[in-house]
Amino acid sequence: MILGVALVLLVVTLGVADYIYLGSLIHHTEVKGLQTAGEKENILLVGSTDRCALKHQNVAYGLCSQGVTGVNSDIVMIVHLDLGTHRVSLLSIARDTFIPNARHEGANKIDAALYQGPTQLAAAIQEDFGIPINHYIELNFDTFANVVDALGGIRLYFPMPVFDAESGLNIRHPGCYLLNGYHALQVVRARHLQYQPAGTPYAHSTWPQEAQSDIARIRRTHEFLRILAKQVASRGIGNFSTDQSIATSVLPSLTVDNGFSESHMVALAEAFATTAIDNVPQFTYPVVTVEVGSYLYKGYYYGDIEFPLQPGGYNAVDAIFGVKPGQSTFSYSQLPHVGSFRVAVENGSGVSGQAGVVAKGLTSRGFDVVATGDRTPVNPKENETIVWYGGPPPPSSGNWDASAQAEAEQVMRQIQGPAVMGYNPAMVQPGSSVTIETGNDISLRPITAPTSPTSTTTTTVKASPGTVTPTTVYDPPGVSGDNGLGQPTALAQPLQPWDPRSCNASFTGPGTY
Repeated sequence: MILGVALVLLVVTLGVADYIYLGSLIHHTEVKGLQTAGEKENILLVGSTDRCALKHQNVAYGLCSQGVTGVNSDIVMIVHLDLGTHRVSLLSIARDTFIPNARHEGANKIDAALYQGPTQLAAAIQEDFGIPINHYIELNFDTFANVVDALGGIRLYFPMPVFDAESGLNIRHPGCYLLNGYHALQVVRARHLQYQPAGTPYAHSTWPQEAQSDIARIRRTHEFLRILAKQVASRGIGNFSTDQSIATSVLPSLTVDNGFSESHMVALAEAFATTAIDNVPQFTYPVVTVEVGSYLYKGYYYGDIEFPLQPGGYNAVDAIFGVKPGQSTFSYSQLPHVGSFRVAVENGSGVSGQAGVVAKGLTSRGFDVVATGDRTPVNPKENETIVWYGGPPPPSSGNWDASAQAEAEQVMRQIQGPAVMGYNPAMVQPGSSVTIETGNDISLRPITAPTSPTSTTTTTVKASPGTVTPTTVYDPPGVSGDNGLGQPTALAQPLQPWDPRSCNASFTGPGTY
């Protein structure tokens, strides 16, 4: 299983008497607003950059004592467990994804949510993506490195020399290397990676840098998790002294929500203990990069960002979480009829007549559009569409009656282009329950999906039993014609020639890195 959840398997093998002690080593934290788990369960798995939380400070990571105190989420993954089918799926969200409720005060990158605590990050995912979160697991640099070290290191094959000045990764020769925890962390944290093409000199300044830093890191992290999971399985977990050594070195740097009991962890671990990593779909929520330099939003610059892309985003969630046509991603209940609620359309792009065009299209589909208008664009060029909704806020405990969100999702499923939901009653125009703030590249999905889209991004996924077959992310006309936006990212990207991968008998090399 996936790293954070798989760690619980180590506890299970030690027996009931000992898992109570080992469970006490795990840190618990309050995470408000989590939903009650049913047959389907979503675990938010977060990789934190909190240097001040590290048991042993490391100058290579930046020292808390020297002011490196930022708390962000390098990794945001949702592990989906289906107890009915015993299937496991994983959805990563790129850390630079720009969403309206990342912070209490409003929009930001999703990785900035963790600075305000795990409750805020979970709320942002539930409110803006419509994905229910049932439990929370947080890893830090120590957790990751300790897993690798407890296993005696991990072997990776590097097809060519690679270098990342920020993570410290520096592979000078192709080959198979044994990496300890510190060096393994350099691999999964690399997001400014350069590689040496064949025939070029060993001079980092001349090497090309991969184009999709954020997405590329997710790609390598997914591959690393596959290799790590196989290595755990190959160890034949069950040796008491070995398992206890691994568990005691890892669990103290693991944080979970207060409601994630040891008994429930054990039940999940037992239910999914035989899951093969090759049968776990590992997708990334599709985005488009904004390629206009540091993104300006309401007077502030946010650096490199990405917009969630539709319909690819909902296609990914539906495929991974088993959402059927007409169902809500949040509750699996039937979405409301299109004419049962009122919709307003506000032009937030500055494109002349856009609100009227969108309103006319929705009306033709049966939506009750009660008003159109204009809003001041939040950026002079690139804006994402936000479908605002209100209703009662999520409670601090207990399930959220997200009926207004279901109405917003019904609207979202008509849209293609950079678009996301947003919970904020103040942004909903009076007289409507859902208000669309249009972005530059919004259009409505064809009522019948195109059989031969003019532009697609296709990913090749090696098929194996239980996996999701190769998929395509549709590139809407507005996006494909906008030079300020990159191409849609694929749901699951194949490894690039420079990416590290699993060693095999034919791969030889320097040995230890």
